[in-house]
Amino acid sequence: MEISDVEIFRSVLVFLWIVYGWETYLSYRQRKIYRTATVVPNELEKVLDQETFEKARLYGLDKSNFGFWSNLYSQIESTFILLIGGLPWLWTKSGKILARYDYGPEYEITQSIVFTLLATLFSVVTSLPWSLYSTFVIEEKHGFNKQTLGFFFKDQIKKIVVMQCIALPITASLLYIIKIGGDYFFIYVWLFTLVMSLLLVTIYADYIAPLFDKFTPLPDGELRRNIEKLAESINFPLKKLYVVDGSKRSSHSNAYFYGFFKNKRIVLFDTLLEDFTLPDDDKKTDETEKKETDDSIKEESEDKAKGDEVTEKSEDDKTTKDDEEKTEAKDRKKVGCNNEEVLAVLSHELGHWKLNHVLKNLVISQVNTFLCFMMFAMLINRKELFTAFGFNTQPTLIGLLIIFQFVFSPYNEILSFCMTALSRKFEFQADAFAKKLQRATALRSALIKLNKDNLGFPISDWLFSTWHYSHPPLIERLNALEKTE
Repeated sequence: MEISDVEIFRSVLVFLWIVYGWETYLSYRQRKIYRTATVVPNELEKVLDQETFEKARLYGLDKSNFGFWSNLYSQIESTFILLIGGLPWLWTKSGKILARYDYGPEYEITQSIVFTLLATLFSVVTSLPWSLYSTFVIEEKHGFNKQTLGFFFKDQIKKIVVMQCIALPITASLLYIIKIGGDYFFIYVWLFTLVMSLLLVTIYADYIAPLFDKFTPLPDGELRRNIEKLAESINFPLKKLYVVDGSKRSSHSNAYFYGFFKNKRIVLFDTLLEDFTLPDDDKKTDETEKKETDDSIKEESEDKAKGDEVTEKSEDDKTTKDDEEKTEAKDRKKVGCNNEEVLAVLSHELGHWKLNHVLKNLVISQVNTFLCFMMFAMLINRKELFTAFGFNTQPTLIGLLIIFQFVFSPYNEILSFCMTALSRKFEFQADAFAKKLQRATALRSALIKLNKDNLGFPISDWLFSTWHYSHPPLIERLNALEKTE
């Protein structure tokens, strides 16, 4: 049965709005929970105070309201771009730019690179106000943001440059392989993406992540010795142990491991560690970076302020600042986990390794990638897919965009739901693994602390949670840990 290009376009557009409507409905259900659940649930009465519960509720509500408007904007923007033919216009624009330098249509890969750069620039510009509001209004309001405006922009520019340096060569190579690969190009493309993904995982933490964050070896001491003993007890080949200064961006906590074969590393966020402080040299460097940004902000404010007013208020401002610093220092002591709780969190994380969750996810991912490229090979020459979106040529990059983002959209939604469900199952299994290591009590305590520190709201709508939460809600995890005892 043949489908016309008009029917293809309409089907894609309708499905995009169906997904948006479904997501909006789920968010509405969760937002209703934020508005109505104002009392600490019975299961958490002994471990969660009403003040923290209320802060978490308001934080969740603010994020949900923000998500509603940002998602609505994104949906309208995407629909508008499709309706006015924004994609073919941008492709033509890329060709005109190249034509100025005597590059014709035969330089399709080069035109694809220009197209990608222009699309990235557009995305950065349109998403910037939302990123700024999220960071400096929502996160700032609830005490999580640690960035200055100067640091934020510096970080964003660095991310764009690094990502393009990685993505553009990979994209060009991918298109080249498709061009020369013949009828079975999908096999070569899959092998290429497999090698690239493994390579990026290998080099990311050692060469890319340090461009943004500082990784400091965990100092010798009781915690380090206990982590090494934990790793040895389950035959985890721990090579290096780092602490990353996540606190310069946010007070949210995390921990993870990475590496292949006998070359494993564990990374702890400094916000996870209750008693950790940066070494003096690192502290001075961070203070210098912060001072440079703060000085520029201070100069702007001083230019606007009157000299007399600054003089009169300087003593009061100094006193206020001292009080704020004392309060901040006091609050910092409340954040993070003690050593036993950190070991419990790591027992959970290492459980993912011991139970082969990482390997299973990798296999699923690669099987899915292979099947998608095989289907792509079957569809790439269908002219109606290109004309449906306003193209009178069939550029390979555009084919990838149309097929993977739009044609595969129903499949992607189903796969995402299945992977979320599998992830929740893995989380319960990793908790049970930590329990087998006699760390259930410390893990419960750590989960409660981290929930408080991150202002996680412990009550969830069942449908929203089922669809979205790759990690089970706090109450479900605590109940599951009790059942395994």
